[in-house]
Amino acid sequence: MQKARIKLSSNDINKLNEIIKSITDVVEKTKVKISGPIPLPTKKLKLTTRKSPDGEGKASFDNFEMRVHKRLIDVGVDERTLRLIMRVNIPENVNISIELLE
Repeated sequence: MQKARIKLSSNDINKLNEIIKSITDVVEKTKVKISGPIPLPTKKLKLTTRKSPDGEGKASFDNFEMRVHKRLIDVGVDERTLRLIMRVNIPENVNISIELLE
């Protein structure tokens, strides 16, 4: 049986969870088999900068971190379900990719 693998990633966990909730609602309405959402490891991007702009004075640093959260959902392939999933409104800072598997 074919299935569609949906990969979601975002730095805002709340918006990511909202989209996952809307996708699972669509899948439950169409009664298609679903596995997930599977949480993948969170990527932490760290950046350290010096507070002083000119290099004089105390050597103090600022640490910044951005976390990229990822989720994976496998859905049974049904044309109606995939059409409804593609109509889900997705914010700008959420990346989504859908691929068909055997």
